[in-house]
Amino acid sequence: MASSANHIILCNTTTITTKPMQLQRCRTTRTSTTTASDDKPTKSSRRWAIMLTVLAASSTTPLLRTPPSRAQSWGTHSFMKEKYFMPEISPEDSVARIRQTTEGMHEMRHMLDTMSWRYVMFYIRLKAAYLETDLKNAMAVVPKPKHQSYIKIANEVVDSMTDLDRFVRTPKVYESYLYYEKTLKSLDALVTFLA
Repeated sequence: MASSANHIILCNTTTITTKPMQLQRCRTTRTSTTTASDDKPTKSSRRWAIMLTVLAASSTTPLLRTPPSRAQSWGTHSFMKEKYFMPEISPEDSVARIRQTTEGMHEMRHMLDTMSWRYVMFYIRLKAAYLETDLKNAMAVVPKPKHQSYIKIANEVVDSMTDLDRFVRTPKVYESYLYYEKTLKSLDALVTFLA
């Protein structure tokens, strides 16, 4: 036997008088008898020591921060981080991301041809979520006299992407292709307007 320990729990009830009701408190006292073999550190105490050392070391090291996102590094994996934890990007980066969205939508044709509706729907919704903030940020790049034409083109892009999302969700093949082409035309018009 490595060790023998007797634990005795004593429960002393003391009443604390309060105005609404009386509470009882139970105080536990732990007594143990140890032998000479208990002086060695156990595996669990070593684990705690190692874990505390690691936690202390990790809290003292500076947090490594990721560099700000660039126009080429947007994707599905960084969506949550950029949407909720990163500050807004500059108008120039928004224009670059609109161009990348347009290129991505052009490359999406094979997914429509193979009728991968689920992937198309996720991709469209992801790009639409980015596009919402990018269109607002990119307005700072547009000169004041051209704001009304920019707003018209941007609304056309948002409407065509919303219709494309609706028809992909149903899934209606002809309408999906029709609004896919309409979305591509409106995105191309937006990119040429911003260039």
